[in-house]
Amino acid sequence: MARSSTGAKASANLQEPELRLDKWLWAGRFFKTRSLASEAINGGKVQVNGARVKAAREIRIDDRLEISNGEVCWQVSVKALSDKRGPAPEARLLYEESAESIAAREARQEMRKYQADPAADLHGRPTKRDRRQLGRLG
Repeated sequence: MARSSTGAKASANLQEPELRLDKWLWAGRFFKTRSLASEAINGGKVQVNGARVKAAREIRIDDRLEISNGEVCWQVSVKALSDKRGPAPEARLLYEESAESIAAREARQEMRKYQADPAADLHGRPTKRDRRQLGRLG
């Protein structure tokens, strides 16, 4: 007995909605472009449910993501799927950040606030004397 095409479509509709990981990260405003999101995923900076994945990985609602973007790290749970990039307030509705992640980001931000600026001692171009001293060092 042959399967009807309508039966296959009906079973496909019962599955949970899925979306490519790189599209979701772009829509959620974690990265400015999909190509940057793909590079981060391929570089191991994004994990889904604790596992390293590829950019084409389909994510579902309630998946747990760990995202590292430079110094900033997020631990989020997927709450909605969208492949359209909208305003930041709408993007925040796509995920829920864990309390530990929020606390860690705020602590890191507080530490950066009190760190000395590395260029604070530099004022303008080096003088002729400074250039001579640099020349002796190198």
